[in-house]
Amino acid sequence: MAKKLGQRLRNWMTQRMDLPQDVMMDLPRITMIGQIHIYIENHRGLLAFSDRELRLLLKQGQLLVKGKAFVIKTIMPEEILLEGQIDQVTYINE
Repeated sequence: MAKKLGQRLRNWMTQRMDLPQDVMMDLPRITMIGQIHIYIENHRGLLAFSDRELRLLLKQGQLLVKGKAFVIKTIMPEEILLEGQIDQVTYINE
């Protein structure tokens, strides 16, 4: 019950204070430049990486990025910059 109340309070604060939802609701922010760069903020960790796939843990579920010739250019605790040919970005709800 406390979890639902907290979620409702965050929703209310986001609407009333005109704050970005990704900040208040702990959502990932994904910025893509064409099909060659993807910058993902507010993830919970790297689950898998290869030259064709990146899988990140999110607060709710996972994010799967598929493509070719992937290279991680920058990785920090909650941010990652991936370069390569990006073909697909998928949310996986658990």
